[in-house]
Amino acid sequence: MLAYTLRRLWQFIPTLGGVVLLVFFVFNFVGGDPAYLLAGKFPNPDTIANIRKQLGVDEPYVVQLWIFVKQILTGDFGASWSTNERVSTIFATRLGPSLTVLVPLLLISTLLAMAAAMLVAYVRGSLTDRTVMVACTVAQSVSILVYILVFQYLFAYQLGWFPVQGWGVSLMDNLLRYAVLAIVVGVAVSLAPDIRLYRTFFLDEINQDYVRTARAKGLSEARVMWVHVLRNAGIPIVTNILLQLPGLLAGAFLIERFFGIPGIGREVILAVERSDFPIIKAVTVYVAIATMIVNLLADLLYKAIDPRVQLK
Repeated sequence: MLAYTLRRLWQFIPTLGGVVLLVFFVFNFVGGDPAYLLAGKFPNPDTIANIRKQLGVDEPYVVQLWIFVKQILTGDFGASWSTNERVSTIFATRLGPSLTVLVPLLLISTLLAMAAAMLVAYVRGSLTDRTVMVACTVAQSVSILVYILVFQYLFAYQLGWFPVQGWGVSLMDNLLRYAVLAIVVGVAVSLAPDIRLYRTFFLDEINQDYVRTARAKGLSEARVMWVHVLRNAGIPIVTNILLQLPGLLAGAFLIERFFGIPGIGREVILAVERSDFPIIKAVTVYVAIATMIVNLLADLLYKAIDPRVQLK
């Protein structure tokens, strides 16, 4: 396993190199000249030249690429063009709120989806199975904006159980008060597609020969489902969960924005609106690195879940 891990880590270098070149090409040849974005509506040549010199975009492309590589290696992407706050500080302060919402959301939705998917897979073809699948199809057809508006109106305005927006300084206060409604909305949105997906994984395993053999040996249905079927269906489930992680941090901007959560997702959408390239470039690189790490972690977990898996 150590040799496999080292080989995978070594493969990170060319993969990250490709990401760096792609990001550099997009922001330098497609994204336009940032000096014109920062100079205002009525720029003059001197202002443009001064901004280009401050940003370093007047240097040759080779020099600019090297500067970008050094930023990645040091983790210092400079300051935000809009707020002049250090990008590293932005990520350090915004990561906590995002994780406060996303970690409980992912745990709760995964456990509920697995339990429901196992139930409908066990009673496949029954009225319960068909009813749950129809409900999941309907739930998937509803926009996340509808979930947000309905839940805010019902639980915040009408019942007054939770605040509509806001964020505190205490982790427990945020977790038990401000983040609860956002977590409920996230679970409601993700539950239906996860149930349908995990049901497919369980059905693929239920029809395997080893399941029929286990039943023929007299094992209880609960043991067959929770030990044999769940363990073998765990590999694609783990893949689905881990591959969601990098995207969730940057992709939860709707929930964070509507609930006033100062997380990374909201910061990303604000950076896009302001054309704040340092933040956008940092997010792109960080998501790429997180994706590579998560892929490696998923492969290592495969071996822990099923010892028969060979890492080559």
